[in-house]
Amino acid sequence: LRVSKHKHDILSRNAAVDTSVDSSQEDDVATLQAKLEEQDETIMELQSKLLENEEKRRSMHNQIQELRGNVRVYVRTRPFLTHHDFTSGDRTEEKKECCELSSPINIHPSGTSLTILNKEKEEQLFSLDKVFAPTVSQKEVFEEVADFVQSAIDGYNVCLFSYGQTGSGKTHTMQGCGNADMRGIIPRAVELILDSLKGRSGWDFTLEASFLEIYNEELKDLLVAVPNTPWDSASTNNSTDGSDSRKALKNTNDKNKLSIKKNTDGRTYVKHLRHVPIDTTNATSGMATLENVMTCAARSRSVAFTHMNATSSRSHSVFSLHIRGTNLENGLVARGTLNLCDLAGSERLDRSNHDLSTPEGMARLKETQSINKSLSTLGDVFGALSAGSSHVPYRNSKLTYLLQDCLGGDGKALMFVNLSPTVESSFESLCSLRFAQRVNQVELGRATRDVSQGSSSGGGTTATSEIGRAH
Repeated sequence: LRVSKHKHDILSRNAAVDTSVDSSQEDDVATLQAKLEEQDETIMELQSKLLENEEKRRSMHNQIQELRGNVRVYVRTRPFLTHHDFTSGDRTEEKKECCELSSPINIHPSGTSLTILNKEKEEQLFSLDKVFAPTVSQKEVFEEVADFVQSAIDGYNVCLFSYGQTGSGKTHTMQGCGNADMRGIIPRAVELILDSLKGRSGWDFTLEASFLEIYNEELKDLLVAVPNTPWDSASTNNSTDGSDSRKALKNTNDKNKLSIKKNTDGRTYVKHLRHVPIDTTNATSGMATLENVMTCAARSRSVAFTHMNATSSRSHSVFSLHIRGTNLENGLVARGTLNLCDLAGSERLDRSNHDLSTPEGMARLKETQSINKSLSTLGDVFGALSAGSSHVPYRNSKLTYLLQDCLGGDGKALMFVNLSPTVESSFESLCSLRFAQRVNQVELGRATRDVSQGSSSGGGTTATSEIGRAH
């Protein structure tokens, strides 16, 4: 009995010790959990403050750019495509991940800089206004340029253009496809402007759209197949291959050749260019008209197969939205133009592999030379502007002459530089980034608004009154 009692006492003491240890451990775990929760809250608070401060920094940066009149430059890298870097037709996700890791482009978390490997495998750093990763959606891209686009309503000449090598995603950025998430900047911009006009009380607005291309230094109206107003949507559906549109384009251009002119107020316009009215009172009707405009333009635009891009755009296209607002009380008239340009891609002849023994190969060669020459002139214009030269060679190219109002100091300009993520395109990507960095240093001066008294058709004496916004 004494032995049994002794064992019982020992077991009781051990149980008490175990209970004490368990209680102490539970207290320690609870303390640690409380500290972790506190640290998580602190981290979330710091992250929130970081995002808030980043927004303030970007806002202040944009204000500085606005005051200086700098050309804003955004960079967008497209994702890898199925046919890139693979010789096997059976592609797996592991191959895709391996391919993505081999890209020479590394985008930094800041969203304003990236590094790219040069031919010596050395990293070169580029810092610009905004850098988009391949995973960024069309919606997110547009949100970054929405305020810039809207300034056209206030009477500014606004130009947004995409630049880069062929096959880097310029047309996808500007036009996109479909009516949902993959829509590009053009349809989203028109939709935003239509929505914004609803809240501008006391003003009467009219919108007109035009769409042209510059092919081998020739201006071509992409909307000549559009019949007279009211819009007849059936006219764009008669031909599935675009032959009717191209035939109408040729016949009309032969009769009324487009030419760039200056009106009495010095504003640039294109003579004989078709303007299609966009309904501002009914957004659904207005967007339906825009869809027909884009369909007609896509069927008429010059595209061709090359070894670098199966549907390579062989011309620069310029979509313009002409905005006119009249104040119903004091008669002020504001005129703004939104130019959205999809530039033809630069390309190296040694990568294009044109068969010069065929007529098609010679045609592609001529197109390539014309494209590269006009893009070179664009670089010369920015170079002259950056150097403060007394002579800027706008007239050396139809593209720069057409966009002179936006590039000449009175307007606003934003350039998208589109990059291909492949190793084979790293040289072209590096050249595009160097060009982008030079353009980003160009100061156009503070933009001026075209707001005048009365209903004259040209520009006029600039007024200081702001266009009324919704309250």
